[in-house]
Amino acid sequence: MNGKFVTVEGCDGVGKSTQVRLLRERLSKEGVDAVFTREPGGTDIAEKIRAVILDADNSDMDALTELFLYEASRCQHTNQVIKSALDAGKLVVCDRYIDSTLAYQGYGRGLDVDMIKTLNRWAMGGVEIDLTLFLDVNSADGFSRKGGASDGDRMEREKSDFYERVYNGFIAVANEEKRFVRVDASGTKYETHEKLYAELKSRGMLK
Repeated sequence: MNGKFVTVEGCDGVGKSTQVRLLRERLSKEGVDAVFTREPGGTDIAEKIRAVILDADNSDMDALTELFLYEASRCQHTNQVIKSALDAGKLVVCDRYIDSTLAYQGYGRGLDVDMIKTLNRWAMGGVEIDLTLFLDVNSADGFSRKGGASDGDRMEREKSDFYERVYNGFIAVANEEKRFVRVDASGTKYETHEKLYAELKSRGMLK
């Protein structure tokens, strides 16, 4: 594929969406032909799946059901949006992707990590990630900065030990994958933005 695929990862509350927005605004001003998207979501069908996953009323959802919903959303999203953008030579920046599934459903929920890796490969359909920017702040600090978890988000209602496992899961993935870059996101949002932008430049993601 001719384009570059960058994913932005991190625990809940660390400011991922803010950082993706700041990157989108900056690259737009610089005339970079980029596609910004998110998971779960990114297409009409995938956004509907997202609503089911995050609905706080769905508290009885089985962990395996949750995993399959994430993978279904990813398959639709990848085939409908990401592949075509990469084929067109564009930069694609995605707020969460496969590593969130490994961290949350694998390490957080305790599902089989090798099974998740297999499902991820199927859902990705041959797409490869060029760079993953991991905002390295644990969820306890992240939630504290944003004023607490959202009661309307089923995933954010999990207990602190769940998020500790998720954070450790991200670190485990980071230690396995050369594409992973751990970015200290404990500073201001603008300080973190400059770090992310510098990584994009130094690693050849921007032409």
